[in-house]
Amino acid sequence: MGVRLPGVLAKQIFRQSAFVASKASSASLDVPKGYTAVYVGEGRKKRFLVPVSYLNHPSFQGLLSMAEEEFGFDHPMGGLTIPCREDIFHNVISNLSR
Repeated sequence: MGVRLPGVLAKQIFRQSAFVASKASSASLDVPKGYTAVYVGEGRKKRFLVPVSYLNHPSFQGLLSMAEEEFGFDHPMGGLTIPCREDIFHNVISNLSR
C-alpha cells in the first residue's frame, strides 16, 4: 500500500482555487454540492463539473499531476485548470464513471 501524496496535492490545489474563487464573481460559483469545476483544453478552456469523488481516482490524479507541472498552484482561470486536450479528458472521465 503506497502513500497517497497526490491526495495532498489535490487538497492544496483546491485550497488555493477556493481562495481565488472567493474573489471571483458569483456566476462562477454555480457549482452543485459534491462537484468541482475544472477548466480543460489547450488555448481556449472549457469548464466542466466533475464529482469530487473523482479526485482520488488514479487516472484523475494523473491529470492533477499535469496541472501541477504546468501551473503549480497558480491557475490562470481562477479554478483548477487541466492542461490537456478535451478528448483525453473525456476519455479519463468516461472511464471513471463506469
